[in-house]
Amino acid sequence: MEQEQQTKVDLGSGSVGRLLLRLALPTIIAQIINVLYNIVDRIYIGHIPGQGSLALTGVGVTMPVIMAISAFAALVSMGGAPRAAIMLGRDNKEDAEKILGNCTVSLVFVAVILTVVFQIFGKDVLMVFGASDNTIGYAWDYMQIYTLGTIFVQLALGLNAFINTQGYAKTGMITIAIGAVCNIILDPIFIFGFGMGVKGAALATIISQAVSAVWVVRFLCTQKSYLRIRKKNFRLETKIILPCLALGLSPFVMQFTESVLSVCFNTSLLKYGGDIAVGAMAILSSVMQFSMLPLQGMTQGAQPIISFNYGAGNFERVAKTFRLLLIVCVGYSCTLWLLSMLTPQLLVGMFTNEAELMAYGEWALRIYMAVSLLFGIQIACQQSFIALGNAKTSLFLAVLRKIILLIPLIYIVPNFVNDKAMGVFLAEPIADGIAVLTTGILFLHMFSKLKKQMAD
Repeated sequence: MEQEQQTKVDLGSGSVGRLLLRLALPTIIAQIINVLYNIVDRIYIGHIPGQGSLALTGVGVTMPVIMAISAFAALVSMGGAPRAAIMLGRDNKEDAEKILGNCTVSLVFVAVILTVVFQIFGKDVLMVFGASDNTIGYAWDYMQIYTLGTIFVQLALGLNAFINTQGYAKTGMITIAIGAVCNIILDPIFIFGFGMGVKGAALATIISQAVSAVWVVRFLCTQKSYLRIRKKNFRLETKIILPCLALGLSPFVMQFTESVLSVCFNTSLLKYGGDIAVGAMAILSSVMQFSMLPLQGMTQGAQPIISFNYGAGNFERVAKTFRLLLIVCVGYSCTLWLLSMLTPQLLVGMFTNEAELMAYGEWALRIYMAVSLLFGIQIACQQSFIALGNAKTSLFLAVLRKIILLIPLIYIVPNFVNDKAMGVFLAEPIADGIAVLTTGILFLHMFSKLKKQMAD
């Protein structure tokens, strides 16, 4: 009861600015640390003597698989966690714990299915995803080991959302930090010390994710957590899990389409620019993670505040939280845009020291990130739709940017420019500009209607 009261005080009263900082800062740090899982792998792999460029390209081809695995974790957790927060705002702990239990079982089930599918069909999938005869060996070496740890990814990423949604942002940060630190330590040991190359990078990653998974499950099973994993809630109930999956469909589409997009980019760039273009794309996608994950960390920090106060009918705090979220997200995305435009060599140089790949990556980065200063508007509005339980609009926006706009543009734009590979990279800023404009208009409309409804 004492913990319950603390949750109410934290989310329903006090300064919104201080509360957002308290919840978002650890989450942002966690997201930045989380980037290190894949980026540190690529940094080490890109510097393997004599094979760094091809090895980096091969591991880059596995990104659609990694994104797909993360997307399924988001399908369950990014719908379940906001619904649990809304239940807490309505003082309904029993249903909140049922949501947690049902989501836990769903994450395990999804992990088993994905592991079997990728172990059987993984090599064929990689060839479709843009691997060449030169890079398939590196790609399969990494993916075969990485996918064995799918259950650890599902539990660590999926259940951590339920820690953050209760307001335990520091604990959520520790979950990610433990795994990332392990990965940073183990990567050079396995890659260089044991001479395992990309296999060592994959092994270090799944061991690190296993440590994170054990940590998060242990926390949610103890009295330290207000919401606890209980065996009695493992029985799947359609009235519990289906609304979670419906709400999680938007972040799932957002992340899964990143996987599809990666395939479209890789296959088109392999056709027009060869392995070096695909290698550059591996670097660009890493830089894009820098831009997206800290923004997602900020929105995850704001989500419990928005969801709780929406459930409690307090529109004023919902509005204050969103305005502050928007200001911070736009400020960050503008800063990242300046870095990409003015000092691309610093960002590209983290992943390779080969002159040809660096030169190619620098001009490609400026094109690819040309509209990244608007990302703050897009993600703040889109994730707030989710926090408010508006699954349909958020899903539409995810589909609009990536499926309706970006994927067709990847194949259309190269027909109108001399440099076909440059045309592929140009598709990104064109799609981003249209998507941000649409998202802003829809959110303003929805927010004005919500204000009227909650005032009545």
